[in-house]
Order: sequence, then structure tokens, then C-alpha cells
Amino acid sequence: MKLVYFSWIREGVGMGEEDVTLPGNVVTVGDLIAWLKTRGEEFDHVLRHDSAIRVAINHEHVDDRNHPLAGATEIALFPPMTGG
Repeated sequence: MKLVYFSWIREGVGMGEEDVTLPGNVVTVGDLIAWLKTRGEEFDHVLRHDSAIRVAINHEHVDDRNHPLAGATEIALFPPMTGG
């Protein structure tokens, strides 16, 4: 699965994207964020306010942390966007 990071998340983790194999117990958006936090200090730091992190699965925004990851080929994480 491809994970894509945008803006200060990308800067904080030091990469724009990566291919990962998720552990079997990572089945929801919330599980993914919790697992990412365990991958190192940089992930834990940028995801410390995880309720502010926005997520898109296969280019579709999802708001529910219980949203399943089944069928996902790409997951993007990005900070809140502002208009103007």
C-alpha cells in the first residue's frame, strides 16, 4: 500500500511517500494512525494531534477514524486546509 504525506507531515517524517505492508491488526484509519505513531519519534511527533490530520483513501476524503482500509491502494495524510 502506498502512503503519501503532505505539507508539514511530509517535512516531519522526512519523505513524501512510501510503500508499506500493514500489520494484520491495522484495519481502520484510526488503527493506521496509531500504528504510524509507533514507527519512530518523527511519526509520533507529527501525529501527536491526530484529530487534526486529514485522510484520503484512494483520493476520497474520509472523516471517520473507524473507516475501513480494505481495498485501499493509496492513503494520503495531510494537515487541515484553509481557503482563501
